Amino acid sequence: MAHVYAVGVGPGSSKYVTEIVKDVVLGCDIVIGYKYTLKTIESLLAGKEVHEITMKDQEDAYQRVARTLGDKKLVVPFTGDVNFSESEVVDRLIEIFGEVQVIPGISAVQVAASKARVPLDKSRVITMHVTTSIEEKKLELQKALIDGYSVVLVPRPWPRIPEKHFMQSEIAKYLKAHGFDTASLKVHVFEFLTTDKETEFVGTVQDLEGREFSDLSVMVINQTKLESYINFDD
Repeated sequence: MAHVYAVGVGPGSSKYVTEIVKDVVLGCDIVIGYKYTLKTIESLLAGKEVHEITMKDQEDAYQRVARTLGDKKLVVPFTGDVNFSESEVVDRLIEIFGEVQVIPGISAVQVAASKARVPLDKSRVITMHVTTSIEEKKLELQKALIDGYSVVLVPRPWPRIPEKHFMQSEIAKYLKAHGFDTASLKVHVFEFLTTDKETEFVGTVQDLEGREFSDLSVMVINQTKLESYINFDD
């Protein structure tokens, strides 16, 4: 019986790969993943059959391996947490392979929220990093800000199709066009989290207009107010 695992390998540093994911990768025969993701776990890949893929050829790779998998174990690693922003691919793996075991990882969303000191239980987490329509997600972003929540957001890079490209600059312009005072909204933008290339931009949403950031970026719109337990009556 084939064993297929979809695993999260953290936001970039090998230090953020969990022990259970390491064990699964070490125990597998085949690995299919994107270049950046494979780089994160390269020390675990000795002796494995490795397929480096892109969005264009991933389907061919999955189908090719499915035809010859037999009793071998396959791991498909995802940057961050496999349960966030990867549902389209995981659903396709289930369609192709049937039973797929999902093992979570540490998400860049968690790391970004921690660095910005924005608690997730007072935030809305939104990913635009999907191929389907994001119009409802844009409305979700507006509602979250109106309701006073902080927002941890993964933007959508799509430079070849400008109308689908929705990165930080486009988000800033969108919010301004819909009546938000973007000059008063505090924002953090993190790139290449947990790696030696990590950067942080701190400013306002208005400052994002015209600025370009990496595909590997997460933004945090910070509306958090301190609410420690000492401020509440019994």
